[in-house]
Amino acid sequence: MIIWCGEPTDVRPICVTIHNAARLTLMESSTGSERVTLAQVAERAGVSVMTASYTYNRPNRVSDQARSKVLAAAAELGYPGPDPSARSLRRGSTRTLGVVMGEHLSYAFEDPEATSFLAGIADVCADRGYGMTILPITGGSADVPRVTDAAVDGFIVWTTSDDDPILAAVQAMKRPAVVHGGPAVNGMGLVSIDNRAAARAVGSLAFAGAQRPAVVSFPLSRDRTSTIEGGADITAVRFPVTRERLEGYRQAAEDTGTAWHDVIVAVCARNDAAEAERIAATLLAFDEPPDAIAAMSDQQAAGVVRAARAAGRVIPDDVAVTGWDDAAVARQLGLTTVAQSLRDQGAACALAALGHEPNSQTAPWSIVRRDSTRV
Repeated sequence: MIIWCGEPTDVRPICVTIHNAARLTLMESSTGSERVTLAQVAERAGVSVMTASYTYNRPNRVSDQARSKVLAAAAELGYPGPDPSARSLRRGSTRTLGVVMGEHLSYAFEDPEATSFLAGIADVCADRGYGMTILPITGGSADVPRVTDAAVDGFIVWTTSDDDPILAAVQAMKRPAVVHGGPAVNGMGLVSIDNRAAARAVGSLAFAGAQRPAVVSFPLSRDRTSTIEGGADITAVRFPVTRERLEGYRQAAEDTGTAWHDVIVAVCARNDAAEAERIAATLLAFDEPPDAIAAMSDQQAAGVVRAARAAGRVIPDDVAVTGWDDAAVARQLGLTTVAQSLRDQGAACALAALGHEPNSQTAPWSIVRRDSTRV
């Protein structure tokens, strides 16, 4: 599995390679030295180029003596084996899936749910002899070339915005592609849960008995601006996952008798516990602080819990809190939350990108009630 890490800071390109999910090595491309060719190996071994080629590609067609000569010559000359990119061109396949990740690269390793999602993809890739290349998207001008230059057989796009240009770039590649979470794109698959229904269900628990409900939200658009506002304009939200969850929370608030314009929406730039803690601390310092906060992830909810405790608030008596994902931190903190398996969804995306599953499917979810809500 090859994880492509974007533009390096060093002059020499660096890639991170994981071999059979067992070890991690850093490799630097050689500079100032020419690659040894198979023809040179054949000449040193005293065999034909075809025999040298068969040694690597069809070893059963080469005698033990000839194979030994070729491998010895390769070792003497420092020949690492056939160029995998050339081999991929010959067979018309790279046996690699590209994962377009619309977050900074470290998010893939730091966020437990993103890690779980990637693990699901890796399970399928390992089972079928495929590699996985992570293509981090930063919102810069290099995003589209990064996608179009990727040597992959298919794409999995992590949830993004309706207006993200990489969607058109992936679509134009005419390779199997699936989006996780949304948006829905013509010709590309979609794997997601019913975010609107799940938000309405968990929101009804969060807002039960509340007079001043609030939502800690994912970003609304690609500019990722942090804001606090009453009754966010849901129709202007460009991220489908955020939009659908806000719509569900709106329905839950109205079900409990609260108008949407009275619901405070605190938007975080990232799915980050520290940022959620800071923005929740601001909310709880209001003259009339919220008495219920629905967060769009367990990571955000964990930040809300820390802010509430620092402010001397009792959960759920003073402020009810809900999360999303049923991650380990939700169980540790006793959070009421939405349970879903990002690992299973990652596997479903990989199978869809490989053509082994329906392109579009709705994944299961459920509500887990714990002690962070009043009901």
